Amino acid sequence: MKASAALRLALASSAMLYGIAAHAAAAEAESEDARTIIVTGGYERTNAGTKTDTPLIQTPQALTVVTDDVYLAQGAISIADTLRYVAGVVANPYGPDSRVDSSFIRGINALQFRDGMRDIFSYYASIRADPYNFSRVDVVRGPASVLFGQGSIGGLINLSSKLPEFETKGEVSLRYGSFDRKEALADFTGGLAPGLAGRIVARVRDADTQTDHVPDDRVMLAPSLRWQPSSDTDITVLGLYQEDDGGSTSQFLPLVGTIYANPNGRLPNDLFIGKPGWDRYDGRLLQGTGLVEHRFTDRIKLNVKARYIDSDVTYLTHYPNSYSNPANPYLDAAQRTIGLYADGSRARLNIFSTDNNMQIGFNTGAAIEHLVLAGIDYSWNRVRKVGGFAFETIDIYNIDYAALSDFGGGIPTAADPSFLFSSSEDTRQRQLGIYIQDQIRLWDRVSVVLGGRRDHVRTKAAGSAAVKANATTFRAGIIGEIVKGVSPFLSYTESFEPISGTTGAGNPFKPKTGRQYEGGIKFHPDNNTLVTLTGYHIREQNRPVDDPTTADPFDQRQAGSATSKGYEIEINRNIGDNYSLIATYSYNKAEEAGTGTQFDNVPKRLATLWGTKSFVLNDDTDVRIGSGVRYTGANRSGSVRTPSYTLVDALVEVNWTDWSFAINATNLFDKRHYSACLSRGDCFMGAERNIFATVTRHF
Repeated sequence: MKASAALRLALASSAMLYGIAAHAAAAEAESEDARTIIVTGGYERTNAGTKTDTPLIQTPQALTVVTDDVYLAQGAISIADTLRYVAGVVANPYGPDSRVDSSFIRGINALQFRDGMRDIFSYYASIRADPYNFSRVDVVRGPASVLFGQGSIGGLINLSSKLPEFETKGEVSLRYGSFDRKEALADFTGGLAPGLAGRIVARVRDADTQTDHVPDDRVMLAPSLRWQPSSDTDITVLGLYQEDDGGSTSQFLPLVGTIYANPNGRLPNDLFIGKPGWDRYDGRLLQGTGLVEHRFTDRIKLNVKARYIDSDVTYLTHYPNSYSNPANPYLDAAQRTIGLYADGSRARLNIFSTDNNMQIGFNTGAAIEHLVLAGIDYSWNRVRKVGGFAFETIDIYNIDYAALSDFGGGIPTAADPSFLFSSSEDTRQRQLGIYIQDQIRLWDRVSVVLGGRRDHVRTKAAGSAAVKANATTFRAGIIGEIVKGVSPFLSYTESFEPISGTTGAGNPFKPKTGRQYEGGIKFHPDNNTLVTLTGYHIREQNRPVDDPTTADPFDQRQAGSATSKGYEIEINRNIGDNYSLIATYSYNKAEEAGTGTQFDNVPKRLATLWGTKSFVLNDDTDVRIGSGVRYTGANRSGSVRTPSYTLVDALVEVNWTDWSFAINATNLFDKRHYSACLSRGDCFMGAERNIFATVTRHF
């Protein structure tokens, strides 16, 4: 489809909107605000799958909503941690990473959105979002490009910011735990004047990590205002300032000395490979977001969103040369001396994004209801990086940190004796998308979703010609309650994702495209229970994979075709404050077509079980006890096999009047494990035991 076709789609959408608006003026009122969450199992609502406020049992796709009370009880300290008990998701596939939040959904890297707009572009150009700043995390499994534009074929994660409320309430917490973690947290909201509410969320942290000489310090301040000049208009402005002073917990230790034997013994999990005081991952993030909702009538609503992001990151790190000869990367017969890369970069990231849509509800018969969504979104981002590389050697079993260069506190330059080369990047990208969707509700029993989208993406890197990519994507799905509490569903979805960079041969990457067929059943025997059984088949084109034909271990080529197929079971049972249960099982077979080999670092099997139970001691006191088990199956990378592992988490919480005292433990039994070991030559440590205590005063 060319640009003229996109224009025809936009004009057709506009014509439909005008016709529908005239028909809908006297329609019945919508029953719920688009941002309301009803936490009652099968009737829980989210707008992540449709951009409209829709119950999970009326959405023909596998979705999961993880509310903040759930993931905080599970001991989550990062966004990736919030996904540890979600079906089909591998959280932290490369172990705890203080630089980024990574996850696989159905064997494919997931993209991160905030309040419905993508907020992560490029790599090592931003800092991690703070889970305390959000009320929930929505997980969409499978392609979602029809509504969100360029996106991951496996799925996406949408973070919902805490919004101001007119009811006055708040909390202050103090925390201490493993790795000398010291934190203060605060969250206050309430009315400031008639029609005006405010909120402020804050965190201050001083902490170390499981890797020596790597801190995890943070200052986060998120003020927001909400103005309701009338019952039909709701305007929210969100601000964010965040500063992280940290480093890289990923040390890229060699295979020989971790998963494979070295005569000098196994390298310790907390080993730091670098220059103390020089290695760091420091960032500053500023965000401003505006959200506007306006109801023209009871069935016609306008939504406008916009965000601007300014991010700076300084990333200075070392990693051993395990790549030239993964089977024996050492430079001496004693297998102690190894090459060491020094890699320094400074990045600046600017993002502007906006999403604007109209929702119009109307009926075309006594038992046929429509909710049409039509919109336009636009995003622009610019990434600027400068970097320098150097090379030294170390005795990895007895590192002389003082002998390593600190490069004058900055990036390696040509003046340094060990200098190799420098790099620079200045890339601009913009995307314009037009989408339309119709949700049809038949006899208050069957829901049909139909949608289409046209995207135009332009990427321009300094010194090279602009690369344009256009795509049209579609979705269709149906779900119906055939008998009370049993709703089978079928869906078809497509996705489109431009990729920056080049192949090992120097050719620009082509955009990834994909499509998914999914079918399943949602059981919801009562308001407190939702069981989802689903099977899926994803076919992906142009996936970047390792290129074994070149000497560079980071070179990639694009697979002609790849598939990810499997099934998932997710059980959610929640009875108020009494008890809750989450159980999942996932099987995923992800491979390049014709190879019969599972993709690197993608386990075939995952299983989790989490439950909490509350006990009332007296009128003022109750106790909540929780525990969870997480199983991650073995994964492979070439001939390298990373063993499976099972971890146990726990919670004990005492609530007394306005106070709560909680102890969280993740990996309670301190199971030492590797999250991933790659055939290119390096291993990633799994998360060690982390225990922390929190005391909270509620207002």
